[in-house]
Amino acid sequence: MPLLKLNGVTVDFPFTPYDCQKDYMTKVLECLKQSHNGVLESPTGTGKTLCLLCATLAWREHFKDAISARKISEKLKGAEMFPNTPFSSWGTAATDGDKPVYYTDIPKIIYASRTHSQLAQVISELKNTTYRPKVCVLGSREQLCINQEVMRQESNHVKVHMCRDKVSTRSCGFYNNVEERSSDRELLNSILDVEDLVKFGNKQRVCPYFLTRSLKQHADIIFMPYNYLLDPKSRRAHNIELNKAVVIFDEAHNVERMCEESTSFDLTPYDVASAITAVDRLLEEKAKEVSRGDPVTEDINVESLSSGSKLEVPTIAKVKQILLDLEAAIDSIDVPSEKGITKPGIFIYELLEKAHLTYSTKTAVYEALEQIIGSLTGKPGAFLNSNGLQKLADIIQLVFSGEPSELDRQRKMESYSAYFKVHIHRDTSAAKKKQAADPWASASSKKQGNILSYWCFSPGFSMQELVNQGVRCIILTSGTLSPLTTFTSEMRIDFPVLLENGHVISRDQIYVRVLDQGPDSVVLSSAFNRRFIPEVMASLGNTVGELCCYYRVINQSAGRVRVFLGRSSFMNLMQVYSSLPCSSQRFGFQMNLSLVEVTKSPTRSRVKPLLP
Repeated sequence: MPLLKLNGVTVDFPFTPYDCQKDYMTKVLECLKQSHNGVLESPTGTGKTLCLLCATLAWREHFKDAISARKISEKLKGAEMFPNTPFSSWGTAATDGDKPVYYTDIPKIIYASRTHSQLAQVISELKNTTYRPKVCVLGSREQLCINQEVMRQESNHVKVHMCRDKVSTRSCGFYNNVEERSSDRELLNSILDVEDLVKFGNKQRVCPYFLTRSLKQHADIIFMPYNYLLDPKSRRAHNIELNKAVVIFDEAHNVERMCEESTSFDLTPYDVASAITAVDRLLEEKAKEVSRGDPVTEDINVESLSSGSKLEVPTIAKVKQILLDLEAAIDSIDVPSEKGITKPGIFIYELLEKAHLTYSTKTAVYEALEQIIGSLTGKPGAFLNSNGLQKLADIIQLVFSGEPSELDRQRKMESYSAYFKVHIHRDTSAAKKKQAADPWASASSKKQGNILSYWCFSPGFSMQELVNQGVRCIILTSGTLSPLTTFTSEMRIDFPVLLENGHVISRDQIYVRVLDQGPDSVVLSSAFNRRFIPEVMASLGNTVGELCCYYRVINQSAGRVRVFLGRSSFMNLMQVYSSLPCSSQRFGFQMNLSLVEVTKSPTRSRVKPLLP
């Protein structure tokens, strides 16, 4: 495999790269070496994923080697070899006697894409390189849990709480095997995606979800979907450490929308009402468990709720009071029309304070909500009743993120006005009307009220949150990011490194033409009501045949013609191709067609050969 010297780093690339690939890797290395954020656009088909992986992993090895060399020179008193750079700027080593040196400051690579299927493609590309880093793929319990009792639960957050309960009581055999199996050579020396991890877990009777958490500690590169990085609660749930990390967003044309969606929410009257119903149910159960002489009626002042409180009747009663106050605060807002009323983002704090939800009380309230949800887990109908409680817990984590000082807290709250808007509008949804007409629904869930919406209007908020976590650099890359000026301004952070790459195919190699009819003047249409008409199918076949004939004339060396078509059209063309006399009798040569199916996703097209 060719070894390339780019920007002072030796990159092992699988084949001789095109100039645009060299340019791309050079820009990636500039971001990494200079700790600069970058926006890199390179057209689909230019191999940017492979370039990104090779350049990033080559730089990490170069960085590690430089630290090792510096350490050796220091031990040999050869500091004059590196006169200008203090060793402290390279990293620190964690040593224990004669054990191998492990440098704790070598940056981790966090590689994010939109979906796990896209990440699986990236991991497949990684296997085609000579690099064999320690790899970890983060996934949800929904994807990785193999405990059938947990997976039978209908709600995701009920699965989460049941899993936590089994882990805390060590009643999950798969979890109990994690410590023993986490050092398995097959696991450590392999590059595994989510499907591979599940297969390994089933084979070894070990939990894939908690295996990934173990692997994450010493992984060189961690793969995850966007929302694990951009959603503050997901970031905390997966304990993602960003300090000094290199963060890469592949297929980044989706990042703007994901940034906004991950920090927005809608709280409906039904959410609050169902939460109150769930708390009422738990209060009734707890009341039956205590004797008449127990202090059931002790002070339920919300302000006395403290972190670490046990789940007793007073704690549950305080949570119920918070819910009632929140419901009253939202419904007390006068909404003049069905369009609703919009207020600055900072208004969310004023509103939540009426329900005793502040930075001072957030931890205690959140812990109480988690305890209540956990207590409801596994009970019949719990997945219906605890959704509202879970939503409120998520809202608390979002709005009151971090542990800022009093001064920073005020600045943070004020800055929210630049990124967020609070919108209150009447609940006129079809679902609400259905609930109101349902004779079995509780009175509280039928109650008409206002919807509280908290919407983020700037992806820059999430980007600045990542920067504040101390990342080394952020690289955003995709095939469609232009215009870069608009894209970067939306992100609200500096991007010193920019690239708008050309394609590997030159302009004189491309001919684009739209054909509205075939050589027999039949209109070519893929509309459902025309695609199976014999004349249309025959005309499509004739068109392909004559194009191949023309191509053969201008390029005598052509041995194969590849035709790309959508999934729905494949059988049509197969029928045309098999029925038409498209052999030497018709076109003067035997057509050698390679039919290719193109399955389209929102972010990229995947090419799948259908015929050899």
